[in-house]
Amino acid sequence: MDFLIRPIEVSDGKGINELRRMQGVFENILGIPSERVKRNEDFIMNIDSNHHQLVAVKKTQNCEDIIIGTVGLTVNPNPRTRHSGSIGIMIHKDYQNMRVGTALMQDIIDIADNWLMLIRVELGVFEDNERAIHLYEKFGFEKAKEIGQERLDFMEKYFDRLKLELDGMK
Repeated sequence: MDFLIRPIEVSDGKGINELRRMQGVFENILGIPSERVKRNEDFIMNIDSNHHQLVAVKKTQNCEDIIIGTVGLTVNPNPRTRHSGSIGIMIHKDYQNMRVGTALMQDIIDIADNWLMLIRVELGVFEDNERAIHLYEKFGFEKAKEIGQERLDFMEKYFDRLKLELDGMK
């Protein structure tokens, strides 16, 4: 499958919104279904130099871009923790397990490691998201701690969120 990874653009707001509200994605992020496109457009417009956001896009038959995934890296702004950052990623439900997540993680870790010279990155993942945990472990992330019952699902069951870290990048 062919897709392109590029920096996010303001015009991606609608596609990001669709991704964030999509069943099969939405359950593993902390968004809500009433999220508006403007919120995503505002987020993109206000990205600062400490945030790096990429999107994976696939061309439709009409030559339009469909966002099939996104990954973001936020560098800690505090001078004493500036050597570290956090990653967030989400993949379109129809493109999970198709190497989109792997490609996005490779690119964002390259930015963290070779361009920003970070020595530690972390991310959060819900304990029941086994595919995502497998992806992160493939890149060397290790469980650092349990954050606790952070997500309530539709069956009113709480799920722990895990914090995974990748240390000693260089």
